[in-house]
Amino acid sequence: MLYDVRHQTTFSYEQTVSVAQHVLHLMPRESARQRRVAFLLNVDPEPTQQSAGRDYFGNSIHYLTLQAPHDKLSVESRSRVDVQAPEIPLDLRQSLPWEQLASPMSSSSAEALDAQQFAFDSPYVAVDRDIRAFATQSFPAGRPILDAAMDLTSRIFNEFEYQGGVSDISTPVRQVLRMRKGVCQDFAHLQIACLRSLGLAARYVSGYLLTHPPEGQPRLVGADASHAWLSLWSGPAGWVDFDPTNDLIPGTKHITVGWGRDYGDVSPINGFIIGGGAHEVTVGVDVTPVV
Repeated sequence: MLYDVRHQTTFSYEQTVSVAQHVLHLMPRESARQRRVAFLLNVDPEPTQQSAGRDYFGNSIHYLTLQAPHDKLSVESRSRVDVQAPEIPLDLRQSLPWEQLASPMSSSSAEALDAQQFAFDSPYVAVDRDIRAFATQSFPAGRPILDAAMDLTSRIFNEFEYQGGVSDISTPVRQVLRMRKGVCQDFAHLQIACLRSLGLAARYVSGYLLTHPPEGQPRLVGADASHAWLSLWSGPAGWVDFDPTNDLIPGTKHITVGWGRDYGDVSPINGFIIGGGAHEVTVGVDVTPVV
């Protein structure tokens, strides 16, 4: 599937910003099933300095420095991305027993050793006994790791309510578990915490999701949104994605921008400003199939 993605973010400041520096994670990354056809970045006001590079995890990043006074900042990215379906469908029950992947020494391959950096607590994902107790319900002894992970995905989908405004990115995972409410970032962090509590390696994935309007209603401009899910290291099957917000394994409707330990590693726009005072942020995302 070929998609055009437009991501518009506008910051409106109460007071003048004199200096600002920002790091952007907006360019979709390349992978075996995803090809970036084009990417364009528009920033207003025009940055004093702008450069591109890659972060520690291999994600594409852009650096912006603004030294002209401004009370509004507009950042628009436009991408064209080709997403392909897996060549061979996964058989979840044919994966390894999860205990075989829970040991740091389960494999000496470079990829398996690299995956272990995603098996530990990170700033937004902290493990505790309650999280482990919730996770173990899906992971009885000997269960295939991907089958167990899909069961956990479905439990989060069925037992938690998607509701905005009850959390923010700093809400601890343990509080999300107690509330049984949240948004996609919360559910991704929760499932990652569950998997890490068992010694498994799981990473946070940031990107976009093609959504559909209710039947009989027109598609609204800016109605799509940034999305978050997770990826689990499963040994021979490699990294496998799971989306607890939608109870599925991501396919051709998910567009990956980047991955890291948690949201903090791949937030779309991060940085610092001098001045500004209070501010408002508006975000609009459009994911459009290219016919």
